[in-house]
Amino acid sequence: MKFISRLLKSCITVSFIVLVAGCAIVNHSKPGTTTIILTRHADRDPMATELNDQGRLRAQALVEAVAELNITAIYSPDLKRNLDTARPLAEHLGIEVQIIGSSKHEVSRTILTKHAGEVVIWIGTGGNLTEIYPFLGGEGAPPTGYGDLFIMKLKDSGSPEVIKKRYGPS
Repeated sequence: MKFISRLLKSCITVSFIVLVAGCAIVNHSKPGTTTIILTRHADRDPMATELNDQGRLRAQALVEAVAELNITAIYSPDLKRNLDTARPLAEHLGIEVQIIGSSKHEVSRTILTKHAGEVVIWIGTGGNLTEIYPFLGGEGAPPTGYGDLFIMKLKDSGSPEVIKKRYGPS
């Protein structure tokens, strides 16, 4: 009986230590709401790597669409169409576009760990937005149309608040 009692106490002690250590690892550096703006690169012709005329207009319109949101970082995959979409916004804000891989895990981890409590924009592709949006808790259709702009407010707990907008030429 003493053996079982000691074993039980040891298990409880170890569980408590693991729980406390786990909480310390998961803790965000900044509490509150992290806002992730999701949009697809601007318009291009089928199979083209560059933006078309409408796409260049839409990239300029993105600046006005997000001007009041206090963006602190711009992220994009290393694709010409995405970088061309991000360039006018980056120049307007005076910040560089951060290039990262486009997996839902890498995008989410990078933004949520480096920019907790901030406002960040991801200029993605139809494919990666289809994966990232529901991974972050979004429901319904993802922002895969040219001009879709989804503003996701992620709190420390609960479902995200999503504001769905459109920008640029029709």
